[in-house]
Amino acid sequence: MTSRWVWLLSKLVRKIWFRASLFSILAIITALVAIVASPFIPGDLPTKIGADAVDNILGIIASSMLTVTTFSLSTMVSAYSAATSNVTPRATTLVMEDSTTQNVLATFIGSFLFSLVGIIALSTGAYGDRGRVVLFVVTVAVIVLIVVTLLRWIDHLSRLGRVTETTERVEKVTIEAMRSRRKQPYLGGSRLSAFETIPATARPVFVDRIGYVQHLDTGALSGIATDAKAQIYIHMIPGQFVDPSTPVAWIDGADDAEETTAISRCFTVGDTRSYDQDPRFGAAVLSEIASRALSAATNDPGTAIDVLTRTVRVLAVWNETTGEDEHEVPYPNVYVPAISLDELFDDLFTPIARDGAGVVEVGLRLQKVLRILATFEHDRYRENALRHSREALERAKHGLTLPADFERVKAAAEAVGGL
Repeated sequence: MTSRWVWLLSKLVRKIWFRASLFSILAIITALVAIVASPFIPGDLPTKIGADAVDNILGIIASSMLTVTTFSLSTMVSAYSAATSNVTPRATTLVMEDSTTQNVLATFIGSFLFSLVGIIALSTGAYGDRGRVVLFVVTVAVIVLIVVTLLRWIDHLSRLGRVTETTERVEKVTIEAMRSRRKQPYLGGSRLSAFETIPATARPVFVDRIGYVQHLDTGALSGIATDAKAQIYIHMIPGQFVDPSTPVAWIDGADDAEETTAISRCFTVGDTRSYDQDPRFGAAVLSEIASRALSAATNDPGTAIDVLTRTVRVLAVWNETTGEDEHEVPYPNVYVPAISLDELFDDLFTPIARDGAGVVEVGLRLQKVLRILATFEHDRYRENALRHSREALERAKHGLTLPADFERVKAAAEAVGGL
């Protein structure tokens, strides 16, 4: 599993300021390369390039990039607001981590700094005649990069912050988290089948924060258990709410207080949930998008139907063949509970069935989706599909005002049970 520091680094590189800073440093270095490369330029070449050519081009880039960057930032903020109001605030993080937007802004800021440093260096005479040639060539390359970036940005603006685009991002990260968890259902550790199996001699481990577990470093936990010749039993997995009075884990076979403190540090606790190790969070956000679309203020059953379609692809990951007996267990001395399929079904379908009980088209699509899921090989799929089909039908009975609509939903529900 990903260590805590690697996970923190991955979160860092997804920040918009990281790429902007990286491109800015690269731009400054690029602008100063001409000073180093000037001795390698033939002496007669500078006469073929006008003395003021580079100065004028850099001035145009500096003024235009400042304007374009300001416009792009305002557009980005508008997209964040649209995602918050039209989709869900929990999806805004994914919009902010959009790589295309970050690359575009970083390119614009980097081009602005490149031109600014170039103008300053030119005004001080640091380049010389030969250095101007190198700067001219690099400036042409920067212009080509700006044009390509602008074309990509124009195409990307048509989708940025839109409901369908944002929903697709949530689906993608949820599937990635699901597939990662499916391959290692116990985060690289051994299976903890029931908390009753934890030895009575085990000591509880607490954290001093209130919030959600965002990341669990099972590799570090295994190292602690190996050094102490102990066994660690995890109680709180990523996505669960913790507080100082609830144990996050137990350790059996060691009495050192330092080990208990080290174990607590392996739990990264934050104010909000994270998508990376928490597939249930992605499922809950998808369901929240559908619930918001079904609210009286939005009245968009089409989005709810779109989310229901995506739930099939999300849950299909849990049906992928990996061979549970073939799972590698790199950390056998760390015992971790699994995410149950029942919980994923509840996260996805309970809110949609509740909020869409009075919309016949949503009720029909829900029953059709459950009928598809009931055909999956895993026994728990059919069991959960039937359970949610019955619950959704009961809600539709109280939500639908027209008897004919209820009969249509009832016939679809009977098709789920008739498989």
